[in-house]
Amino acid sequence: MSDQIERIEQSRTRITKLVFPHDTNPIGTLYGGTALHWMDEVAFLTATRYARCQVVTVSMDRVDFKVPIPEGAIVELTGEVVRVGRTSMTVEVGIVLEDARKGTQQLAISGSLVMVAVDDNMKPMPLPGNH
Repeated sequence: MSDQIERIEQSRTRITKLVFPHDTNPIGTLYGGTALHWMDEVAFLTATRYARCQVVTVSMDRVDFKVPIPEGAIVELTGEVVRVGRTSMTVEVGIVLEDARKGTQQLAISGSLVMVAVDDNMKPMPLPGNH
């Protein structure tokens, strides 16, 4: 197995959250901005685990809100590196809504974020293995 494939597998990130009242809008569903915040956190963790250096978010590409996420819901966020360039990587992030009673899950939100490795001066730097 190549070093890159192994690093991608080891960097996969999964976080489970409960949607609290303060996370929701007046109609009782998860704020879009909160979802984006959580997605950025998961992308950061995934990219950092892959690169093992400081990374920053440079873009969020197409985020699809497929189904509303109600207050009290259990959600699982997943992050996976799907593209690696010289200084950047793309992380696909999904938020899965779980029905705790039925045990079923469905993809509620998905998107991709581009993360760039930076040096101490906040300048892009080559990712490990791309020197």
